[in-house]
Amino acid sequence: MSKPKLHLDEDASRTALYKALTSSGHDVTRTPNEWINKGAKDEEQLQKASDHGRAIFSFNTKDFLRIAQHVSTHKGIIVSKRKPFSIVLKALMRFFNESSTEEMEDQVRWLSDWEK
Repeated sequence: MSKPKLHLDEDASRTALYKALTSSGHDVTRTPNEWINKGAKDEEQLQKASDHGRAIFSFNTKDFLRIAQHVSTHKGIIVSKRKPFSIVLKALMRFFNESSTEEMEDQVRWLSDWEK
């Protein structure tokens, strides 16, 4: 099983979160970057993240839960209500330590699954 890769959508793309995850050795990208522009639609962000073998993380629960009903193939969607930075960071660290790319494929999960 391979270690998961994650993309922070534009809604969750906080510099502090990105830096904390990457400095811990995790493979994380964020919107915008060289393959996705600022302002990209949620569907495009999910598609591009999947094309790069990445699950996507967003606070935009309503839209991503709707999109998941219409998109059959993706590398995983993780959604969360807005929470304090420390809770989000700790849960995403658990995600990286307890998950694999293969088990996330086509799954929609709540970040709270990794809050313990």
